Amino acid sequence: MGFKCGIVGLPNVGKSTLFNALTRTAAAQAANYPFCTIEPNTGEVAVPDPRLTRIAAIAGSKEIIPTRISFVDIAGLVRGASKGEGLGNQFLANIREVDAVVHVLRCFEDDDITHVDGRIDPVADAETVETELMLADLESLERRAEQTRKRATGKDKEAMTILPVMEEALSLLKDGQPVRKMLKGIAAEDRKILDGLNLLTSKPVLYVCNVAEDEAATGNEQTARVAAMAADQNAETVVISAAIEAEVSQLADEEQAEFLESLGLEEPGLDRLIRSGYLLLELITYFTAGPKETRAWTVRRGTKAPGAAGVIHTDFERGFIRAQTIAYEDYVTLGGEVPAKEAGKARDEGKEYVVQDGDILLFKFNT
Repeated sequence: MGFKCGIVGLPNVGKSTLFNALTRTAAAQAANYPFCTIEPNTGEVAVPDPRLTRIAAIAGSKEIIPTRISFVDIAGLVRGASKGEGLGNQFLANIREVDAVVHVLRCFEDDDITHVDGRIDPVADAETVETELMLADLESLERRAEQTRKRATGKDKEAMTILPVMEEALSLLKDGQPVRKMLKGIAAEDRKILDGLNLLTSKPVLYVCNVAEDEAATGNEQTARVAAMAADQNAETVVISAAIEAEVSQLADEEQAEFLESLGLEEPGLDRLIRSGYLLLELITYFTAGPKETRAWTVRRGTKAPGAAGVIHTDFERGFIRAQTIAYEDYVTLGGEVPAKEAGKARDEGKEYVVQDGDILLFKFNT
């Protein structure tokens, strides 16, 4: 199950620097974790999770395998992309293929790096990209809505169900608002319909504020403006200095900690970015643990036990009987599977159990 975050941004905002730091980080992880470059512009990185090492130590695991997430460096955008200007068609097609958008915004001053519009205004930059996406959505959705209205007039049940969601999305777009504003509090049935429309502006967005090195720990006035914009859009923000990340990605582990501490930072910004991307996609982690390996698995929040088993192998889902479940805190506090069983903290859960973040699971299934 692959999850992709597409990295977008105007020229000279630090997008490529950030992506290169990510891929160097991934390459460094390759000694310990599975790593692959699917394409030249795609990097797959491990999701940092300190719980893995704690579980592995208790289970006596020989190997640790983290869960992973992909980042795609998407071709740059220019005004008119929605009409095919520049690499517009490629840009829009690439965004349709990702699950979430990581939008890098320039929040730093540097006379040596020219901004494409000759000014530093991250909110305006975000609006430039957002406008192109909204225009593309509007053109696509108006065409589809017209056909759906005709079917709904003829009492087509599917069309009658879909049309209200389409109309609400169209209303937002015509008002100059991204469709993701619908996501807050949306009913599960309507969310499925919206996801099926695959609109560019319905995808969750993480705004990455790229700041100067001396502002990485505190942010600045521009990052505060971006945070306010994100809150209004049902989006998220993270503050990072791409320049710092480029340096950190080339340092040994012991040097990284010392370097970050000197800048007032507790961890690499890329760790926060990766985790934020993971959360943005509404993903959670469950674990399997034993002498051979401790492994993290990714599922969407709300996934039931058979679906979680299916991530390991489709046979596990098809023949699912039950899942032995131990909460992470119980596993660590009590010292593993056997003590948890003795303390009555290992539960047998059935097909309706909704997997929780941090669960340590052992599936029973028919072959």
